[in-house]
Amino acid sequence: MAGPVHYEVFIRRTAPAPWTLLIATEDRKHAMTTAEEVMADSGAAAVRVTKETLDSETMEFNSLTILTRGAPETKPKPRNAAAAGPACTGPMDLYAPQARALIARVLEDWLARQGATTFELLHRPDLAERLEASGVELQHAIQKVAVPESQATGQPIHDLMRHYQRLADAAIDRLIKHGRREGFPDAATQPLAGIAERLKAGSDRAFVMGGVLSAALKDLRGARARLSKLADLIDAAPPEGGPRALVLVGAEQIASEMLGDRKVLAEVLGPALDQGGSLAAVIRMVAPREVEALTRMDPRLALLTPTLDGPAARLGAHLDAGEFPLLAASLARMVVRELMSPRRLRPSDARGEIDILRALAMSLTATAGRLLTLEEVQNAFVERSKALVAADFVQAYVAPCDTVLCEAEHLMRLCENVTGAANKRAAARWLHACITSLRFETEMRKSANPMAALATLARLQKAAQGLQLNEQDEAQIITALGAVGGAVETESRLIAQIVRAGAAPAQKLSALLRLGVGETAPLGPAADRAKAEALRLLRAPETRTALAAAPAELNAMRDLMTAAGLAA
Repeated sequence: MAGPVHYEVFIRRTAPAPWTLLIATEDRKHAMTTAEEVMADSGAAAVRVTKETLDSETMEFNSLTILTRGAPETKPKPRNAAAAGPACTGPMDLYAPQARALIARVLEDWLARQGATTFELLHRPDLAERLEASGVELQHAIQKVAVPESQATGQPIHDLMRHYQRLADAAIDRLIKHGRREGFPDAATQPLAGIAERLKAGSDRAFVMGGVLSAALKDLRGARARLSKLADLIDAAPPEGGPRALVLVGAEQIASEMLGDRKVLAEVLGPALDQGGSLAAVIRMVAPREVEALTRMDPRLALLTPTLDGPAARLGAHLDAGEFPLLAASLARMVVRELMSPRRLRPSDARGEIDILRALAMSLTATAGRLLTLEEVQNAFVERSKALVAADFVQAYVAPCDTVLCEAEHLMRLCENVTGAANKRAAARWLHACITSLRFETEMRKSANPMAALATLARLQKAAQGLQLNEQDEAQIITALGAVGGAVETESRLIAQIVRAGAAPAQKLSALLRLGVGETAPLGPAADRAKAEALRLLRAPETRTALAAAPAELNAMRDLMTAAGLAA
């Protein structure tokens, strides 16, 4: 008797590559359209659509290929299928972390509809019965596991599907029988500490405690309510020893699976937070002590790091006490993964993106050695910095600027905040292109206050020396700023005006020296001309006479003269 029908689209990225499952759908038209679109977009070397019909008697799928496009399939090299076996061989293998992660992926939608985690599915008889009754859901999940494993090992796909069907049946049967025969103690009617004490010597204590904790979350909906209940259970655990560890291990696994879901995490931390704010809140949760110390030292960091409340704060207290090291490490690595992803931290605020990135860098670096290695942290920010020097980000970053000077100042800040040699070079190129543009030179030359313009260029030049650029990029930027300063001084004839001024020789000499040493003008042509005029002025007899009569003024300028090379 024919059963439910669905369609699967397989692709081969290259001619010799194996077939991989792209989508599974009950809509034939959708499957055929998707296959044609993939080929049209050159997204694969070949595509295949199969019709899968479930035999209700044997519970096996009968496959019929209804479409094939692209390069012909090359014959794979023979594999030793007998040497390989299924990844999971017994029901208890399903409880391993790797297996739970796989179950979470293949049953993601079903678990989301149930409002439960994989851990709860493996410890709640009612959920297991519900999954078993779904039929097609379980079959699709088994197929999603068997297909890639068959492609990787060469084992017959139908053999693997039969194996995992038997394995799923055995795990479900074991869970249901335990629930009916012995049952799981009810934490609502019995003290959790007493339950843990009674279970501490049992061979299946972890399994039973998992059932206790999962049952306590059964009727709760919403991530905050579920996490609050979990925190209550942790508070009710025995104060120390093996019984406490029994509760904490199960609770940690549930919390890890809950917070591993991006939607759940957003609900727990606050839906109003953007990506950057969420990551900052996560770091505060896993390392509250380090973050609190940083916020006390830097008030700006406190403004960028969201405060925690409710279940997130309660969980943070346990993390701070070192009770959930696996969860802390998992969340820290999640932050690293998100930093290395292309997602913007502040999608509508490019300047805010750099602010929050700086805050994250400080916070994560403070945890280095405890949660993450310093190398992991550095690699994450090097990868994130690639997005900061991309053309679209740079354009969005400088878009609010009304002047080219504003753009240059912002690009200076960009250079300061990116990491990685290649990213530093890319940021330096953006800055160099800005300050060598005709717009920048024109804006500086047309300044109403040439002295202020030269001082601004000197400030930019000093800032460039602290950007940790390579020697070549730094020299190019310093030279370019100096050249613009030379053009500004030439147009304004500022040095000539100082020389002709009716001020005292000491005053004129001080003004020229400040220009010459890079205090009030950038190093370059303008500074060189100022030093030459200062030397000429210093050689004048009237200047020597005036300085000899005012030793205090001479002493005040001695450092400037030394810096200008005129001390002798």
